[in-house]
Amino acid sequence: QITFGSIFLGNVPVHEEVHRCAGEIHGYKGCIRDFQVNHKELFIIDEALGGRNVENCNVPICDYHPCHNGGTCTSDAENWYCECPRLYTGKLCQFATCDENPCGNGATCFPKSKRDAVCLCPYGRSGILCSDAINITQPSFSGTDVFGYTSFLAYSTIPDIALYNEFRLKFQLANHHSALQDNLIFFTGQKGQGLNGDDFLELGLRNGRVVYSYNLGSGTATIISKPLDLTLNIHVIHLGRNLQKGWLKVDDQKNKTVTSPGRLVGLNVFSQFYLGGYHEYTPELLPKGPRFKNGFQGCIFDVQVRTSINQRFKSPGIPEGHPNSGRSVGQCKESPCSLIKCRNGGKCIESGSTVYCDCLTGWKGAFCTETVSVCEPEHDPPHLCKQGGTCVPLPNGYTCHCPLGTTGTYCEQG
Repeated sequence: QITFGSIFLGNVPVHEEVHRCAGEIHGYKGCIRDFQVNHKELFIIDEALGGRNVENCNVPICDYHPCHNGGTCTSDAENWYCECPRLYTGKLCQFATCDENPCGNGATCFPKSKRDAVCLCPYGRSGILCSDAINITQPSFSGTDVFGYTSFLAYSTIPDIALYNEFRLKFQLANHHSALQDNLIFFTGQKGQGLNGDDFLELGLRNGRVVYSYNLGSGTATIISKPLDLTLNIHVIHLGRNLQKGWLKVDDQKNKTVTSPGRLVGLNVFSQFYLGGYHEYTPELLPKGPRFKNGFQGCIFDVQVRTSINQRFKSPGIPEGHPNSGRSVGQCKESPCSLIKCRNGGKCIESGSTVYCDCLTGWKGAFCTETVSVCEPEHDPPHLCKQGGTCVPLPNGYTCHCPLGTTGTYCEQG
């Protein structure tokens, strides 16, 4: 209302004549933050000529929904904070947990869910945050984990392997059916990935048989053993190649040979020597032909190689026996779960040296000691706030703070 050239904000001055003519007048109750006239901002307090019963606006910060990524805002008369889902940190839950990597010693941080992260431990480390040093003499591999990563060791490129190579190794299978199905034992390739036509050398298991393959650039040669004798606790492999001719001997089985097609006689590989798995977790990057979909499951040890019949056998790596890197590789017959106690019905899951607690519904945290808020995405049943409404927990349930343009108990109405 404009009177005598003045602007009244919130209410008009009340006089006896107004009461007689119009009855009771109710003014605006609430806060006014920004005020413009003809696109010009008026500073409400500084430019006011007078006023009465006006207080400083004190809207709780949580009414502005400051928390990101599903964080829950909690405030009292003086303070406020965002309760963040497990994967997020920061004042406003603006940082993903794996952005501020909680894992130590170069571990791979993986978001197990929207509330928890898992640390995939590098070679020589174990524990929830990969903070525990472990001594590995007989590496234990866990195949491909539920996140799609294989456990592996990577050694320096084996030199002088072009014309002659000979390998010896032993392995012990994990006690489950999948360990026999489609599992890579070792691999080295021309460029470290399996483009068709690239040279490679590869050993694996398929349907309970050992599969040995190589390509010198003019076609793949493959030897497949007889089925493994599963009554044996440890299996012994001896294989090699001299120019085009290759051979494979498994346990007490008869030696088998093959000759590669074409005229090429040299194996040109420049990648690292991968044992147990591969640093990439997509099998499409392995060579065409016997492409293994999973990493090895069990223990591989006493790996030795020589590149001349007059040489001694020695372990791969520089210095000898030392890998350049690795992931989720444990010590054979040792269980990292023996050192972890998951609470509230949580189950300890181990993948080589990687270990974490798989929590029952309603629990979260590294050891399943934290309850899942009714407003978190993982709560069962999920909250019903619609159209971008923010779920705010209450002592007995929750309420939905609705964004502009929506209303209703669950912000379901426009």
